[in-house]
Amino acid sequence: MSSFTLKAPLSQPTASAGKTRRQRHPAALAITALVAAAVLLPILAVIVMAFSGTGADWPHLARYVLPQSVTTTFVLLALVAFGSSVLGVGCAWLVVAYEFPLRRTFAWALVLPLAVPPYLAAYAFGEFFHYVGPVQTGIRTLFGFTRPGDYWFPDIRTTAGAAIVMTSVTFPYVYLTARVVFVMQGRNIADVARTLGAAPARVFWRVLLPVARPAIVAGVALVLMETVNDFGAVQYLGVRTLTLAIYSTWLNRGSLEGAAQIAVVMLFLVFILLTAEQMARRKQRFHSARGTQMKARPPRIALSGWRACGAFAVALVPILAGFGIPLAVFGRYALNRLDQFAEPALAEALVTSIGTALATAVLAIAVALLLLYAARLVRTRRMVFLVRFATIGYAMPGTILALGLLISLARFDNFIDGLAREYMGLSTGLLLTGSAAAVVLACAIRFLALAEGAVQAGLEKLPPNLDEAARSLGRSAPASAATILLPLLKPAIFTAGILVFVDTVKELSATILLRPFGFNTLATYVYENASRGAVEEGAMAALFIIATAIVPVILLSGPLMRDRDL
Repeated sequence: MSSFTLKAPLSQPTASAGKTRRQRHPAALAITALVAAAVLLPILAVIVMAFSGTGADWPHLARYVLPQSVTTTFVLLALVAFGSSVLGVGCAWLVVAYEFPLRRTFAWALVLPLAVPPYLAAYAFGEFFHYVGPVQTGIRTLFGFTRPGDYWFPDIRTTAGAAIVMTSVTFPYVYLTARVVFVMQGRNIADVARTLGAAPARVFWRVLLPVARPAIVAGVALVLMETVNDFGAVQYLGVRTLTLAIYSTWLNRGSLEGAAQIAVVMLFLVFILLTAEQMARRKQRFHSARGTQMKARPPRIALSGWRACGAFAVALVPILAGFGIPLAVFGRYALNRLDQFAEPALAEALVTSIGTALATAVLAIAVALLLLYAARLVRTRRMVFLVRFATIGYAMPGTILALGLLISLARFDNFIDGLAREYMGLSTGLLLTGSAAAVVLACAIRFLALAEGAVQAGLEKLPPNLDEAARSLGRSAPASAATILLPLLKPAIFTAGILVFVDTVKELSATILLRPFGFNTLATYVYENASRGAVEEGAMAALFIIATAIVPVILLSGPLMRDRDL
């Protein structure tokens, strides 16, 4: 839920000033370059592994694995993009332009599905629509069916089913971005168009959608990134995407080289998504309404009768699907198994999740502060590009990141072990590979963009010459940052910590591949139980994840609930 693009500096220095800054702060540029290299290293390791091997697995992959995986991935992405766009844009315009019962409540409640990770939604949907689940049981009771062959019911374990699951929990990305545009200017533009005689449908399609297109594209890009990154949902639903192909080739076939080759194909797909998103933003130009226009907002269109009921249902269904079904399924299972509170495995997973998330949050925030302060000291294009590369990890699927880290850390451990054997006559073994530190490092790289975005938002509110005044009085750059900037950035740092903490608790794809033996977080605990068909056993852990993930959702919903213009 953050932007991938670093915003421009508050002020552009002259060439001579930039040269002076680089001379005065070479360490800032060096630290930023080191962080960017550490983030890019796993990606480069995957590429090198893919092209430097024997290529023995490539014919098999090209003939039997890639055609199906690529096709399935593109179909899934297309379905999710379409579904999230329709649902997100439709709900955003509904709560902005029309008045109907509980509209203000729906305006913030439509964000709630973001609290449910896709893999939890897949487990809940699988149980809810199972043959013995409440839906099919109700159908058999209502119509008197006794056998599965007596009636037809769609199978959730399909590509279309996976698209429904992913759409139900990711559409709020599009809803939030589209709603901002509609609130800022959509209703004013629509009112002007209607005074010129345009019909409501024509106003929406010809005026509002073009205006909101950059925001919609940005939201869909986030949705597709989440879809490409997903591992638990597609595996549980039996949908063979590129992510699942990497996992099965690596672990089931024992081919690290083959997994790297599939990862390169997936990297190319991610690059296409990022490029398309940037191009769509660059080509769009629209006016942002401010000032007096915002104060003279036209009234919403009041709905009554069946139209009000229809609007109520349209806003309610996405909330029930994305948040209500998982909460009901896991809540019922948890009530049936209250003894899970006493299970040592669950307590251990909870402690491990909290410890891992705290360590990741501290590391990500520390690195984000270093990057942003370095960019504040050295305001050059080179620094902007380095910070941008350092925060690109959020766009990388966790499976690729885990694969690249495994290759990089293994070579590092082997290098250290070789030195120890040669000069000290002893073996150090694997220091980082297969350790908890590898999981923390992967999550920190992946979620550094979240910390950077939150801290940067706070830093931009501070005057650019605030710490410069302290340095002009003789204080060093680190001392002025510690005594002047850090106290003022506490709210932003707290927000950044929450975002990184929650996303680490939810993270599954990198953790499941990098964790050491016996290392279980809440996410892997639920995953293991679901993999052996015992979703009920992980219900309590699933509720813990949802309860944790709802914190940033409340932060997002807070301004919506306080906004009088809702």
